[in-house]
Amino acid sequence: MSPLGSHPFMCDLHGLGVLAEQVRTGNVRAVSRLISLLENHPGAREVLRLLSPLRGTRVIGITGYPGAGKSTVVDRLVSLYRRSGLKVGVLAVDISSPVTGGALLGDRIRMQEHVLDQGVYIRSMATRGHHGGLAQATADAALVLEAAGYEVILIETIGVGQDEVDIVDLAHIVVAVVAPGLGDEVQAMKAGLLEVAHIVVVNKGDLPGADNTLRDLREWCLNVLRTVATTGEGIPELAAAIMAHQQSRTVSHVGEVRNF
Repeated sequence: MSPLGSHPFMCDLHGLGVLAEQVRTGNVRAVSRLISLLENHPGAREVLRLLSPLRGTRVIGITGYPGAGKSTVVDRLVSLYRRSGLKVGVLAVDISSPVTGGALLGDRIRMQEHVLDQGVYIRSMATRGHHGGLAQATADAALVLEAAGYEVILIETIGVGQDEVDIVDLAHIVVAVVAPGLGDEVQAMKAGLLEVAHIVVVNKGDLPGADNTLRDLREWCLNVLRTVATTGEGIPELAAAIMAHQQSRTVSHVGEVRNF
């Protein structure tokens, strides 16, 4: 039976090898089917051995509080990276429907403009009761996208609570999005958000109180930026900060290798 069928574990190794090869060629349907397989059958992780992740892929975590504008920030970053010719994957984690177990989609209307773009892949993933802000198969899905040649992978978490910081173990860089006037800076400190975030973004930076929020957060974190994602203001600076972090991380790893 084909690995794209409804009973994947009836497939032979050759069939799974065909599916892996289709993923490596960037076949979007194969990417979707393999991620679904990994979501529904955790034992299918063996197929990951057949993939060859792309070296140099940027995995960027976008976390923060509901209502801060995470999805709009992600949308603007997708547009910016696509203008640079990069292939972009988005894994957006949502809470699960208590009825179907599927994802209760967040407000991602703005991302719909990318649906017809062959260089963008967007996937919503339900937590299905998994804690930590991610779905159980999110890390596996990121490996699939890397193998399919996506050069930038943006992972949007469901939001940050006391224990929802698993993104730090998956992403190369974590961007925390907060908004002025919501007490975010205080809650961020309580939740430990500033301990895991490499960059803090004060989105909706045109609202009253934005200056105070920026000032307060900069007492705790060195890399705090202002954005107005609805207009795109501050997004190029955010992308530049992400790139600078990646470059410093690469130099650091090279140094570690040389000093070994």
